[in-house]
Amino acid sequence: MTNTRRVGARIEFAVTATNKAGHKLPTAYPARRVWLHVTVKDSRGTVLFESGAPRPDGSITGNDNDSDGLTFEPHYTRITSADQVQIYESIMGDFAGRPTTGLLFGTHYLKDNRLLPKGFDKSTASDDVKVIGAAATDADFNAGSDTVTYSVAAPNGSGPLNVTAELYYEAIGFRWAQNLRAYDAPEPKRFVGYFEQAANQSAKLLARAEAAIR
Repeated sequence: MTNTRRVGARIEFAVTATNKAGHKLPTAYPARRVWLHVTVKDSRGTVLFESGAPRPDGSITGNDNDSDGLTFEPHYTRITSADQVQIYESIMGDFAGRPTTGLLFGTHYLKDNRLLPKGFDKSTASDDVKVIGAAATDADFNAGSDTVTYSVAAPNGSGPLNVTAELYYEAIGFRWAQNLRAYDAPEPKRFVGYFEQAANQSAKLLARAEAAIR
């Protein structure tokens, strides 16, 4: 975390997620996702702000796609409210431009802001691996890392404050399991059952950082 400061009745700080792999993070199957879970607490441990909290059912608090399969969370350069979550993922679209988790229905990507590996030039990348969505024009989304600025309400006198940023990974996103509920067949029913049994352990912590703001 960098650039921690007070601005009137708010605090601002920047969180940088770094990709040390030799490929996009997450890579391969599009059910995978990585996201930022950020909390701000006062000296008594009271939560003043939280973005991206993992839930026991495998969903992410504030993620539009987990709440509604026909929408998805955009890429952010600046986060100012708890319902905004920075999620690094690829979202497939069908022939009508709707989000889909069906591999046979996916014709293109509506979003691909997966963290880039070092050496990746998003300005010259070919169509099959290019960055898609707001990340394509985000100056802080580059080869190897992405930086997100947070602006959080924190009244004067509420300090010192503790800021925690965590980077989580999930192999199967909540929506990928939920969309299978519509199929009346043993295999999808079994899969959804397996997902529900393991959902409360599906979010895996990749990295964590803390900072204090007076």
